[in-house]
Amino acid sequence: MSARPEDIDLKLDCTITLDGAEYLASTSETILDVSKRNGIEIPHLCFKEGMRPDGNCRVCVVEIVGERTLQPSCVRTVTGGMVINTNNERVIHSQKVVLELLESDISKEQYDPNSELKYWSNKLEVTESRFPSKIQNKHDLSHPAIAVNLDACIQCTRCVRACREEQVNDVIGYAKRGLSSEIIFDLDDPMGTSTCVGCGECVQACPTGALMPSREVGQVLPDKKIDSVCPYCGVGCLLTYNIKDDKILFAEGRDGPANMSRLCVKGRYGFNYVNSDQRLTVPLARKKGVNKNINPEDFNMDKIEEYFEPITWDDAIIRTTEKFKSLIQKDAKSTAGFGCAKGSNEEAYLFQKLIRTGFKNNNVDHCTRLCHASSVVALLEMIGSGAVSNQVADVAEADTIIVIGANPTVNHPVAATFIKNAAKAGKNLIVLDPRKNDLARHATHYLQFKPDTDVALLNAIMKSIIDQNLLDQKFIDERTTDFNELKEHLNDFTPEKMSSICGISADMINEVARIYASSPASIIFWGMGVSQHIHGTDNARALISLALMTGQVGRPGTGLHPLRGQNNVQGASDSGLIPMVYPDYQRVDDPKINNFFEKFWGMSLDSEPGLTVVEIMDEITKGRIKGVYVMGENPAMSDPDLNHARNALSKLEHLVVQDIFLTETAMYADIILPASAFPEKTGTFTNTDRRVQLGNQAVNPPGDAKQDLWIIQEIARGVGLDWNYKHPKEVFTEMTKCMPSIQGITWERLEESHSITYPCDDSNDPGQPVIFIDGFPTESGKAKFVKSPLINAAELPDEAYPFVLITGRQLEHWHTGSMTRRASMLHEIEPDPNANLCQEDMNKFNIKDGDLITVESRRGKIDVYARRDDMLQSGQIFIPFCYVESAANLLTNAALDPFAKIPEFKFCAVNIKSNTKH
Repeated sequence: MSARPEDIDLKLDCTITLDGAEYLASTSETILDVSKRNGIEIPHLCFKEGMRPDGNCRVCVVEIVGERTLQPSCVRTVTGGMVINTNNERVIHSQKVVLELLESDISKEQYDPNSELKYWSNKLEVTESRFPSKIQNKHDLSHPAIAVNLDACIQCTRCVRACREEQVNDVIGYAKRGLSSEIIFDLDDPMGTSTCVGCGECVQACPTGALMPSREVGQVLPDKKIDSVCPYCGVGCLLTYNIKDDKILFAEGRDGPANMSRLCVKGRYGFNYVNSDQRLTVPLARKKGVNKNINPEDFNMDKIEEYFEPITWDDAIIRTTEKFKSLIQKDAKSTAGFGCAKGSNEEAYLFQKLIRTGFKNNNVDHCTRLCHASSVVALLEMIGSGAVSNQVADVAEADTIIVIGANPTVNHPVAATFIKNAAKAGKNLIVLDPRKNDLARHATHYLQFKPDTDVALLNAIMKSIIDQNLLDQKFIDERTTDFNELKEHLNDFTPEKMSSICGISADMINEVARIYASSPASIIFWGMGVSQHIHGTDNARALISLALMTGQVGRPGTGLHPLRGQNNVQGASDSGLIPMVYPDYQRVDDPKINNFFEKFWGMSLDSEPGLTVVEIMDEITKGRIKGVYVMGENPAMSDPDLNHARNALSKLEHLVVQDIFLTETAMYADIILPASAFPEKTGTFTNTDRRVQLGNQAVNPPGDAKQDLWIIQEIARGVGLDWNYKHPKEVFTEMTKCMPSIQGITWERLEESHSITYPCDDSNDPGQPVIFIDGFPTESGKAKFVKSPLINAAELPDEAYPFVLITGRQLEHWHTGSMTRRASMLHEIEPDPNANLCQEDMNKFNIKDGDLITVESRRGKIDVYARRDDMLQSGQIFIPFCYVESAANLLTNAALDPFAKIPEFKFCAVNIKSNTKH
C-alpha cells in the first residue's frame, strides 16, 4: 500500500465496457476500482479501501463476457476491451446466494447498527437463509476496549489483514480448517491477555460487528460526526469523533496523509478524559494561609476545598493580571511563561506574543526544551532549519531506513506501521538503541550499543564510510563546508577502536556504514534517546554529518527526521514558544528581525534571549523570577530532579496555572484557570511531518471552563494590551504575515483539505514534502559540518549506584499522564507504575514480576512494581515518567547539554532493592 496515495498518477490507458457503457480505465485497476470511481455499486465485504484485496467472500462477483465462471471484482484487474456485467440475473443470483450463506453462519444478534453485511443483504433483499447454520457462539470481553463476538464473524479476514499487514502487530490469525476455521488471537489466547496493543484497527476493519468497541458504545447512533486531529503524539493522525448528547462515543481513523485511517490505542480510546469528574469547571484561588510546601503524591483530590476556593472569572483575571503588572513594573525580567505543546498554533502564537509584549521579556519556553531542543540546535547550526527534511511517508521511497534512539511502536505507533510496512516490502531497516524495542524484530540489522556511546558509534560509522571510499564527494564539495575538519577529527574513531567502547563489532559497524552510504536513498529517524543527553547536540550533529557526507539529503526517501513527541510540539516551536526566537525561528537578538516584530506588533521589544525551562526554575530558586504563567504544561512532573523543580514552584510569589485538571503543577498555584480540552477547541496543529492540520471543536467545555484563546486574551487585556481576536482564523491570518513558511496557507484551504505541508509559498503551492533540494537556508546556502567529541554522561554508574536509569513513555499513557490516566480504558489497560528489568537482574536481586522495589538515585527514591523486560541489557532499568505516585523524574539528573540546555533524562545512576512483595 502506498503511504502517499495523493502521489499516485493514475494513467487511464484502456477502455472497458461496464453494464453496456464504455469507461476509460487503467490496467493497474481492478474492476471494483473502476466501478467505484464511476459510481457503479457492486456488493463487497472482504474488500476494504486501502487494504490488500483478498477475494475470499465472493460477494463482489461479476460476469466477464467470454469467461465461463464469475470473477471477484475486487482482485481481477481490467484489460482493454473487457466487457463486464455487474447486475444481470446470473450475477445477482450468485451474489444473493453468497449473502445467504454468510447470513446462515451468524446469529440474529446485531452488534453493529452499520453492519455492511446487513446493508448488502437488505440491498439485495436477502431476508432469510435456506442453509444450515454453524454459528460460533464464542464471546470474549477480556479486553478493556474491544468486544469480540464471533457469532457475527463471517471470516472475511479483514481483521487479520488489518492486524498483520496494516499495523503489522501479528496478533490476529486464522486457525484450523474447514468448518472448524476461526479467528484467534496469538495462540488462541483471550484478547485481553494476548499481545494485542489495542490499536482497534481490527474493529475499524470489521464489516459485521464481530469486533466492536467494548461496553456497547458502538451500538449507539451518534447525533453528529466531527472531523478533527488526534491530541497525542506528533504523527498527527486525522480522526472523526462520533458525538451523542455532547459526549464522544468513539473515534474512527480518517484517511489523512499521515495515518491513512490508522490510529493507535490512545487515539482511538483515549478521549473520555474530557468527561472526567476531575475536570476543572470554575476558577480557583489558593486559600489564605495554605502553605505551598506540599508533596503532590500526598495531595487529596477529594478535598480540594481545603487548599483552594472558587472565585468568579472577573476576580480571577483581576487577581492574575494585577499581580503580574506589579511584578513587571518592578522588574520586567522577574516574570516568565511556560506555553503548551498540546495547544493549538494560534494559542502558542498568542501566548508567546503576550509574554513578549505584555510581560516585556523573552522568558517563554515549552516542553520542546525537554525533548528535542538539542536536535533543533544542531539542525539550525548545521543546515539553517530545525524542520524535518522529509516526511514519515518517505519510508516508501527509501531503500534504507535508520531508526536510532527512538521507540516508534510505543511513542509514534502509526508512524511505526509505515516503517514496518517498508520493512515487509524489503527495505533495509537498521535499528540502533541500547534498549531493544519491538521494531527490532522487523529490522535487517539491530545494534544494541552500550548506553551513552552514541557519538562513539556514529563517528565510527562515518570513519568507516571514509575508509570504504563511500563519500558523496560531489555533494560535499558543492553543498557543504568544513568537511576536512570533520575528517581529521574522525581519524581517532576507527571501528576497531570504538568497538570496545560502544559494544558493537567492527564488522557490523562497517556493514551498516556500507549499506547506509551506498543505498540509492537512505533516511534517518531519531528520538529522545538521541536528544536527552548532555551530549544530545553532539549526537544530533553526528547524525546530520552522516547524512551530509553521503549526500542523503534533499531527495525523496532520504533526509533527517527527529520524531516530534507531542501533538503540536512542532507547531508550538514554529509559532515562537522558544526564548531565543520569534515565530519561524527568527532570532530575537537579530536587529533586523527585532525591528520587524516591533513594527508588526506595534511596541518595543526585548532583544535579549530569554531563559529556558530549567534556567527559569534555577532563577526562581535564586529569587530573581517571582511570577510564572503556565498554560497546559506540568513541570512538577516533567522537569528533571523534581524535588528541585517543585521547591522552585513553591517559592513563587505568583503562579497562575491554566489547565483542564488540577495537575501536580496546579497544586502549587495561586490562581487556577479552567481551560478547554483538545476536543473542545478549534485550531491548527502542526505534526512531525510539517503538516499544518485543522482540528475542529467536537464538544463544549464543562461548567464555566473557557476556551484557552479567550483566557490568554483576557490576561493580555488585563496587562494593558488591546487585543480582540474573535476567532482562531484571525490569529492564524496574522501568523501567516510574519511566518514565511506558512504564508501560502489560508484557513479556507485548511477547511477544504484539512492538511497542508509547509513550506508553502503561495496559495497555489501544494506544500513541499521534501526540502533542501537545491540548497540550505543558511547565508551561504551550504550546510556546515560540525564535529562531535566523545564525552561521558554527567553521572556514571558506580558501586553505590550501579544501574543506568532510562526514562520514557508507555504506549497507553501520554507525557505526565494528566490526560491518559483519566481516560478510563487506557487506565484500565495500564493502571500501575512499573519498572522494567531484564530477567538476569531480577534473578540477581531475587525479584519477581509484580514485586515492589525501591529505586534510588542521588536526588530521590521511589517505590515501583517490577516488570520483566528482556529487551533491556543487564544493568539497565526503564521507568515511565507518567505516574505521580512513582514519579521517575524524582530520580533524573538536571545536568544540561551546554548548547541546547536540555536535561539528561536518558541517563543517570540508580540502585535498586527488593521491597514488599505483591
